[in-house]
Amino acid sequence: MVRMRRSKPSEPRLERAGRWLFEAHQRRERFGPMPEDLAPRSVADAYAIQGEYIGMRAEALGAVAGYKIALTTPAMRQMVGVQDSIAGGMFANTLLRGPARVRAADYVRLLVEFEIAVELGEDLPAISAPYTRDRVAQAVAAVMPALELADDRNADYRQLSLHALMLIADNAWNEGAVLGAPLRDWRGLDLGALRGVASVNGASVGEGYGRDVMGHPFEALAWVANNLAARGLGLWRSDIVITGSLVSSKFPKAGDRIGFEVGALGSVELGVD
Repeated sequence: MVRMRRSKPSEPRLERAGRWLFEAHQRRERFGPMPEDLAPRSVADAYAIQGEYIGMRAEALGAVAGYKIALTTPAMRQMVGVQDSIAGGMFANTLLRGPARVRAADYVRLLVEFEIAVELGEDLPAISAPYTRDRVAQAVAAVMPALELADDRNADYRQLSLHALMLIADNAWNEGAVLGAPLRDWRGLDLGALRGVASVNGASVGEGYGRDVMGHPFEALAWVANNLAARGLGLWRSDIVITGSLVSSKFPKAGDRIGFEVGALGSVELGVD
């Protein structure tokens, strides 16, 4: 049995909001709005709550070892009701090397996305922002295919636009990633032209190109670096950044085998028990 820590009235509002989110996850509650007195009031407020929530999860899941970007297309941002993409943190213990296996029962509703990931070979501190695509490219040590693991907790997508800031506070639903083998000799590749093909149980379920994410995966990486810098945070050597899904989200069930092949980058696989 999970023992819940009750919020103390003397706690600051942002900490109480982060604790509310943490305990909602522990109770496996459906994704939905916070109580009015705790709900995020702005984008900055939502990221501050995210920071509190991440800090509480890090006790069990390890330090933040990378980041994700969500809502990389205008259509997705319009659907959710936000004006920009969203960044979320990823924990060391949730970054798996493929082939990997997870249990569907460990999630309220598992979803998987199909991405190009990068591993940094040098720091990108806040003090050096703003970052450009060319500048962040210099910091990339390796590129690899990746599957993002997320949990939408049975969210009602028709209602997302009514509490869009909750998606930021809830760490963009991230629950980790499965990483393919890192390719360190990537500089001769046209990453924007790479074709990614997603499969479930050997059957193709969608495809996309590196350019489908903000025009190029490194544009997404620069966006993450600048988003973090605006909050006084940086990217550090060995961090992993997943740069946005080339294929629409899939909802695997127990017994499914998920694959993602990205041309010269190779492939990555996930089994769901």
